[in-house]
Amino acid sequence: GAMSVDSIMDLSDNTSKLLEALQLSHPQELHPRRSRGKKKSLSLNPLTWQVPRIVDRCCTHLEMHGLQTVGIFRVGSSKKRVQQLREEFDRGLDVFLDEHQSVHDVAALLKEFLRDMPDSLIPRELYGAFLTTASMEGPAQLDTLQLLLFLLPPCHSDTLLRLLRFLAEVARHAESSWDPEGREIPGNKMTVSNLATVFGPNILQKEKPGEKDAGALNFEDSAAIILVLQRLIEHHHSLFMVSPEMQCDILRRLFQTDPDVIEYLLRRK
Repeated sequence: GAMSVDSIMDLSDNTSKLLEALQLSHPQELHPRRSRGKKKSLSLNPLTWQVPRIVDRCCTHLEMHGLQTVGIFRVGSSKKRVQQLREEFDRGLDVFLDEHQSVHDVAALLKEFLRDMPDSLIPRELYGAFLTTASMEGPAQLDTLQLLLFLLPPCHSDTLLRLLRFLAEVARHAESSWDPEGREIPGNKMTVSNLATVFGPNILQKEKPGEKDAGALNFEDSAAIILVLQRLIEHHHSLFMVSPEMQCDILRRLFQTDPDVIEYLLRRK
């Protein structure tokens, strides 16, 4: 969710793992907050969006300059320029991406970063569980995907949501359109299916990059990865929103296990 629960500070030895796993989000909290406030005992640690700068900068640049670029993510890039950008981000520099940067270079940088993360965006221990949802249909599939998303660490959850929002926007510009004066605006040709094919193996990884058989996927796994990412792109709005009913159920459970947390959440609400 937009407001991520990172941990419970100074609670007790019986720390609630449920709240560490679940991103509690309220509709009024969908805009990131800039101030963190002071850490207090017996309180959660609400943080702003935990999205790597490189991911947010790349997505923002491509949203501004690349939505009408035909074949974005499929056309080749300059390896030298991509490596230079990557090194600047790695050194912690405040890299500014503007209209002079090649769309294809920035697109390649985003793919490389996701592919080479030491911990894949969807943790590898959940790889099999996510792929299992490919054989499900209808509400059961979406309900299971949502529960699995609640298990993601906050930084993974926030980053995945940022990426899915961006990919949905790219897909929205896949087809050609016309401006008010009747001139054609070319589509980028990157449908949800095409985007899932490109990004799926970078997000859902069975092995670490460089490990034996890391790039070897059987046909069934490849098809499942594409289908799962399609569903995530298509339904990210609802999948990342915790329903009021589920929040109430969690509050009832926490009342029995962590009453101090209940008191904090009610004050916060």
